Formats: sequence, structure tokens, C-alpha cells
Amino acid sequence: MARKRIISPEQQTADTEPAVSESNSHSIRPTTLAQYLGQAELRERLSVALEAAKDRSEPMEHVLLYGPPGLGKTTLAHVIANELGTRAWVTSGPALTKGSDLVGTLTRMEPGDVLFIDEIHRLPAAVEEYIYPAMEDYKIDFTLDSGMHARVVTYALQPFTLIGATTRAGLLTGALRSRFGIVHNIRFYETDELASILKQAVTKLEMNLVDEASLHCIASRSRGTPRIALRLLRRVRDFSQVRRDNVFTLSVVDEALKLEGIDDAGLDTLDRTYLETLSNVYEGGPAGVEAIAATMGEDAGTLQDVVEPYLLQAGYLSRTRQGRKITELGRSRLNSSSK
Repeated sequence: MARKRIISPEQQTADTEPAVSESNSHSIRPTTLAQYLGQAELRERLSVALEAAKDRSEPMEHVLLYGPPGLGKTTLAHVIANELGTRAWVTSGPALTKGSDLVGTLTRMEPGDVLFIDEIHRLPAAVEEYIYPAMEDYKIDFTLDSGMHARVVTYALQPFTLIGATTRAGLLTGALRSRFGIVHNIRFYETDELASILKQAVTKLEMNLVDEASLHCIASRSRGTPRIALRLLRRVRDFSQVRRDNVFTLSVVDEALKLEGIDDAGLDTLDRTYLETLSNVYEGGPAGVEAIAATMGEDAGTLQDVVEPYLLQAGYLSRTRQGRKITELGRSRLNSSSK
């Protein structure tokens, strides 16, 4: 079984384990909007909507969050529920295979609760039809039996807030997207924002004597993604504990991340192999992803979904009609890595 990449923005088993202090009472995740760092524009919009909803004692408007994985969409859903003083019900598009799955959740919800649907673009069309009246009129029509014995039962629902999250906003139907009152694209984080998130995590994890230069170093290698930043922090913490007697300095961070194969630009071995293959074997391109994958012995889908997005975002790679090409910035990155 292949080892999971530490810099992947996708959720991994270790990420679901609560990172807590010895008292086991404080989670590393933010629970209030004040603790949710970064995304200033989104926080301002949500603070206004939350305050208005609480003043009117009404459910907040439905929210659609879209953007790459690992940027805090699920965390934000729990923050909104905490701010409203209600419960967050969490599910995902692929898990809702039929209408009864959605009905079961909606009918158990209390007034003002939050329903969070991750990867909402993967909702089956049959289930999506149930969502429309639920979002607009807080009711759902469910058909029992079939044929001449069929009858429609209408369930009255408690007022709720739906929060949808997706990494592929373009795949949402126009009918579903238009029913969200707040639609926001969650962007990648700046290095300073990630350093602030790490500083907050260090406090909650009760890690002592961690200087800001070390946290800034980790943040700069985290691809603008909080999930990756926190994962790297845990790896450096483990290395510091086992190999350096809990000393957490800039040199220890560099040693720990070098052990994980992550360079100072946040690239790992697979990223560098991709760029080296394109540069050396295909003379910089253009080259098709299938050909690159065959040369590397990797799956083309893995390269497209896992490797290429960050290389494109960082400006190391370009996509053309003829194929992939390495950029001048990508060549410079390879040259600096080889030194």
C-alpha cells in the first residue's frame, strides 16, 4: 500500500484524531469566529449574517463554501453552529444515495440546527430534488409505495441552515446554487495567516519554547493550506520529541521536514520527480500527462488530481493544448533543489 503524502490537502486518518492537551478538554480546531483566523472578508460577512439571525431569532441564510480541500470548510460549519448555539449535523453528497437518507436527517433536527453537506456537487439528482423545498419552505414531500397505491406524505421541518461545501463549484446545478444566500470562495492562505494559525495551535497543544521563525518556516512550506500546516507541525513535534529532546528551533524544523522529503518550497519527492521528468526526459515539454505518468510509473489520474494542482498554482507548470510545459520558475526551482 502506497504511503500517503504528508502534503496532500485531502483528509487523512491522523487528521480526524483530536489533537488535544493532556487534560483532553481542548480541541485544536477553532470553535468561534474570533478563533477562526484568516479569510477576513468571509469572517466579516458571516459575522453580520450571524448577528442579524440571532437578533431576529431566525435561522441564518444557507451558505455555500467552495474552494480546494483543506482550507477549513468543515471547521467553519462547526463554528457557525457554535455561534448560533445549535448542533451541526454532518454528512456528504456521496453518503446521501436516496431521498430517505436526507429525510431521516432533516426530521431529527431541532430548530436552528445546521446541516453540513460536504462535496455537495456529488448529490444524486433524486436527492437534490428533495433539498429544494426543504431549503425554501422547510418541508419535504416523500412518496410512499408506487403505482396506484402511491401517496405523497409532506413532512414539516424545523427551520434550519444548510451549509454546502464543494471543491468543484462548476459541477453544481444552477437551481441548487441559486438557493444559497451566501456564496463564498475560500482562498489559499498567506504565509503570515498560516503562521498565526500555527501559533494558536501551539498554545492549545501546550508546546513550549516554539519561536515564531520556526512557525513561519513551517507555514511557508504548507502550500497555503491550514490542514497541511497543522500536519507538518505534528510531524516536527514528533521529531523534536524523539530526536531533539523537545527542542523546537528553526534547524530542527529543517531537519524534520527534510526527513519527510519536503524542501523549502513545500515540494515533496513526487513533485520534484514530476518536474525532473518533464525537464530532463521531455526537454521541458510540451508533453502529455499520460506519457509523463508512464515514464514515472505513476497513474495519470494521480498526477492530475494530486501533483499538478499545486505546481500550476505555484507557477512551476503550465498547461497548453500540446501538453504540459515546465516554466522558467519551475526550472529555477529544480536548479536550487539540486544544489
